[in-house]
Amino acid sequence: MVDLSVKFDMHNKSTLMIITILLTLTILLGVGVYTIFQHPPQNNQQQDENDQKDTTVWSYTFHHDMARTGYSTLPGPLTNHTVWTHLTQMQIEYSSPAVVDGVAYFGSNDRRVRAVNASTGNLIWSYLTGNSVESSCTVSNGIVYFGSHDHNVYALDSATGHKVWNFTTKNEVYSTPAVVEGIVYVGSTDKNLYALDASTGREIWRYTTSNIIYSSPAVVKGAVFVNSYDTAYALDAMTGKEIWSIFAWGPIYSSSAVVNDNVYFGASNTVYALNAASGSKIWTHTTGDRVESSPAVANNIVYVGSDDRNVYALDASSGTQIWNYTTGNDVNGSPTVANEVVYIGSKDNNVYALNASTGSKIWSYRTGSQIESTPSVANGMLYIGSNDAKVYAFGS
Repeated sequence: MVDLSVKFDMHNKSTLMIITILLTLTILLGVGVYTIFQHPPQNNQQQDENDQKDTTVWSYTFHHDMARTGYSTLPGPLTNHTVWTHLTQMQIEYSSPAVVDGVAYFGSNDRRVRAVNASTGNLIWSYLTGNSVESSCTVSNGIVYFGSHDHNVYALDSATGHKVWNFTTKNEVYSTPAVVEGIVYVGSTDKNLYALDASTGREIWRYTTSNIIYSSPAVVKGAVFVNSYDTAYALDAMTGKEIWSIFAWGPIYSSSAVVNDNVYFGASNTVYALNAASGSKIWTHTTGDRVESSPAVANNIVYVGSDDRNVYALDASSGTQIWNYTTGNDVNGSPTVANEVVYIGSKDNNVYALNASTGSKIWSYRTGSQIESTPSVANGMLYIGSNDAKVYAFGS
């Protein structure tokens, strides 16, 4: 015969145990919820603000930031005093130095990417690829990302130059990678824009455009803005789904700058301003020749070069010309703006510093060959490459 008192006692103990476990879980859940509300996860806006704080001193990528604004809030040099030059073995065409934590990273047609001390120009390391490097470097979380004419996108350890991974496309990579929230966005002349895992190089998605891609993608508010040779695109950053596209009668070498919900870029002999959300045209401005230059945008003014030898300042809202400055040859490099000064190179061999409001020349410096590289301003200094195979650093 079963002892009922023992049975009920076992039942009570089991019930008590279940109640105790449920109470413990409830308390732990409450602590977790409390912790979450005390320390909320960082949203995209907060991340954007932190990224902006990081880029006030340094220039992490082509045209300063992931929106490709070409604008630094800190000053650059007011004289042409040359602090150092670094000689490579071949010309530095379109690669623009990225300067982070006291180190300048840049590519050259001698197939190498170099890291040099940003204060002295002394070599720290170099990495040999299979072909020319005209892509600029992007530095993020201790990794240097860039493309090469050997068809690859590379990720290197920023301290040592050792390869972390490479991803092979089907053609040359001129495009400078954008790196946002663990994803690398980069275009190839195989017509594809790729989204890659920043840690492993694994392909997440690709989008096939209408033509080859020379431009560097901008990533703003969950959208990727990139230009193929004849069409401007906005894509969803997570899925690669097209948001809008606009045929622009290329050729388009220019990368888009995305500022105040507008997109600015050059195509053929025209500067375009589009609405970032819809792609609708706001204004266009026609120059005398092709616009390969990528616009810089600061204080409601768009600055851009043209192969008609001019640097232009245009009203960002209307496209009305404010001023132009005429150099001695094509201006297909891109401007950088810092502390009311526009810095830009020309194929007349000169680096120029112009007053951002008036266009008057503050200083210039003649290098040994044409300049197509875009200047970078970081920590009060200006860095730029030249086809004379040198990188120049100007400062006080």
